[in-house]
Amino acid sequence: MTTLVHRRRRGDGRDAWLLVLPALIPVVLISVYPLVQGILLGFTDAEAGLNQVTHFNGLANYERLLDNDLFWASFRIGLIWAFSVTIIQFLASLGLALLLNANLRLRWLARTLALVPWAMPPVVIAIMWRLMLNPTYGPVNETLRTLGLPGDINWLGDFSTALPAVIVVGVWAGMPQTTITLLAGLQNVSGDLHEAAAIDGAGTWQRFWHVTLPALRPVITAITSLDLIWNFNSFALVFVLTAGGPGGKTMLPMLFAYNEAFRYGNFGYAAALGNVMVVVIAAFLFFYLRGQARSRES
Repeated sequence: MTTLVHRRRRGDGRDAWLLVLPALIPVVLISVYPLVQGILLGFTDAEAGLNQVTHFNGLANYERLLDNDLFWASFRIGLIWAFSVTIIQFLASLGLALLLNANLRLRWLARTLALVPWAMPPVVIAIMWRLMLNPTYGPVNETLRTLGLPGDINWLGDFSTALPAVIVVGVWAGMPQTTITLLAGLQNVSGDLHEAAAIDGAGTWQRFWHVTLPALRPVITAITSLDLIWNFNSFALVFVLTAGGPGGKTMLPMLFAYNEAFRYGNFGYAAALGNVMVVVIAAFLFFYLRGQARSRES
């Protein structure tokens, strides 16, 4: 009897693998295999060119990274970009979500308009904002001139304004998904809790701080952690806006890796940088999952 049960379980497991296999093969070929190849490439001296012989060079690429001031500068800029965009995006999205959750006229139209940036590809968003921030004919400078303020600012070309301008664009581009996620969380907050708090004499701010925010904590942990990972991994938006300029002031790590690989042909070195990025993102993911686990426990 026990043998028969084991055979049935073994057969059920085999059938399950056969059912999963058609979906598993593309994942392995498209995601897992390139990832493994990229990790291995980071330990070689691979370079662009025909008939180039590739050799295993151990940790040489990583030692070179540690001594590269440009890499550390890009890493610092990447952290500033990721945390700034994530924090400002969350605060703005929370305010917008609270507004969209209120009983306003034409609320459906406001919610639809809030999703517009989400429907636009990052390249289109970057081109649109490049036109808006153009120092000569852009509407941003034109508005400043109309208000009697300095209207000749080269937003994306000046050392002092390039990174803040790119951060603003990043916030605008990423707000929809954060807003919609927070709005969904707000709609799941029980109205009875607010009524009970109001009966106890709690004001609007007290209800928000002691009722709404604690109820939103799992949603906030999830969306801010994911936003941080996405923002740190950004490429297309900043590449089209500034390509890392001026003078490397917006050179994110992904842009640095792209330049090393496709401008200078240092594939092994760029892959090593990619491996470092994987480790950093894995660390972000670890804290995200730990936060999720703590939210479930509480």
